[in-house]
Amino acid sequence: MKKIAIAALMTVLSATSAAALEARYSKDTTAPAATAWATIGDFCGISSWHPALEKCELSEKDGATLRKLFLKGGGTILEQLVEQNDKTMTQTYIILGGVLPVANYKSTLKVVPNGDGATYEWTGAFDAKKGVEGAESVKVMTGVYTAGVDALVDKSSK
Repeated sequence: MKKIAIAALMTVLSATSAAALEARYSKDTTAPAATAWATIGDFCGISSWHPALEKCELSEKDGATLRKLFLKGGGTILEQLVEQNDKTMTQTYIILGGVLPVANYKSTLKVVPNGDGATYEWTGAFDAKKGVEGAESVKVMTGVYTAGVDALVDKSSK
């Protein structure tokens, strides 16, 4: 009986530790899907289109691809590529550390064909960092996604 109670408690604890918050933003572009995907670029390509970024440094550690993002005005974010798939036009990554108010963060940026154009979709699941309200974390990440996707649309539509 004691083993069952411990197993039940572990199940509850593991379920509650899953990322509970989500942010998302999507927007259509007149660019064909292949052009929209090419605009995203490689894992460090984000520094060429996201308005909050000054630069990106790509590195590798233990076989994992990492990028260090330098924010305009200061601060950094360290991210690890989970998957970049040219066929499905998706880029998935996790945040390992940095100034954003999130923990246990996993995100996907993708391009979805939409008639002659495409739709950019950026979604993320995460927990609020300790000491930060969940609503604040969602607001910040939605702002990051909005600025990035809007910039992608502007760049790919030209």
